[in-house]
Amino acid sequence: MNAELIQKTPNTDTQLTTMRAAIIAAPQTVEVKEIALPEPGPTQVRLKLEGCGLCASNIPVWQGREWFSYPIAAGNPGHEGWGIVDAVGTAVTNVQVGERVAAITYNAYAEYDLAEADSLVKIPASLAGVPFPGEPLGCAINIFKRSDIQAGQTVAIIGIGFLGALLIQLVKNAGAKVIALSQRDFSLEIAQACGADEVIKLDDHYQIIEKVKALTDEKFCERVIECTGKEWPLNIAGELTAERGKLIIAGFHQDGMRAVNVQLWNWRGLDVINAHERDPKIYLQGMQEALEAVETGRMNPQPLYTHTYELENISAAFQALQNRPDGFMKALIKF
Repeated sequence: MNAELIQKTPNTDTQLTTMRAAIIAAPQTVEVKEIALPEPGPTQVRLKLEGCGLCASNIPVWQGREWFSYPIAAGNPGHEGWGIVDAVGTAVTNVQVGERVAAITYNAYAEYDLAEADSLVKIPASLAGVPFPGEPLGCAINIFKRSDIQAGQTVAIIGIGFLGALLIQLVKNAGAKVIALSQRDFSLEIAQACGADEVIKLDDHYQIIEKVKALTDEKFCERVIECTGKEWPLNIAGELTAERGKLIIAGFHQDGMRAVNVQLWNWRGLDVINAHERDPKIYLQGMQEALEAVETGRMNPQPLYTHTYELENISAAFQALQNRPDGFMKALIKF
């Protein structure tokens, strides 16, 4: 990073006044424009972003929904950014210019974004040069913690994308047996590479039930984590959960109502856990624990970053996120 871009307070040591940012101008239409460089308020920092991950929750914004107003704010809905602090507000004392951080921000499809100084984690030197989209990594940690995994349990994980693959790693590290289910052959290969004990193609409803029954001596799974955000896998998840087991909903269910077999859930006495956190403090705690998990090898996301795009090609990144071509797990925008 050029020394002239580093500043301790806004507009003191740099002549830079603009930056590039992606703007979703209309459904499936993204423009990259030059806009004003944001200035941090007293309690904020400005990040010169190294990259930002693409999240499945972005798909409805990209596709278009009647409740969204376009154009979307510049850089939004990017929220998986990491980078270098290049400016700090007058009241900020906990972080310095030049430190590498991951942060909770909301406009990270841009070269720079602002964050509150108390909503970031410092990336240690041991991870220098390593991509660190902190928000989804912290999300994986928080879902794992909500799942209450115990050594010796059998855990089914339905949907092996980026999140499901990370959860396989965490669950195996906790000493549990993992049955991974996915529609894509590539995802099942990833599941095995991440340590899954058994893999099952997510295809025929009743064959899946019979296969899991055979693998568990007809007891089914003490924990089932549903990561797809789709109705049918959610119903399969209920079928695979043992009596008094926990069904953990980790998928983003954003496309309407769900019809589920509550009678089955009731009969088996299931605990149903919606594992998405909304408290920023818990998000931040998950991100901090994710740093430690990556440092110690308990979680290894690096092989899962399968697609990388420049900001100018963000439209292609959204297309890949939506269509999930063979080999796709996680896309990153790199600056």
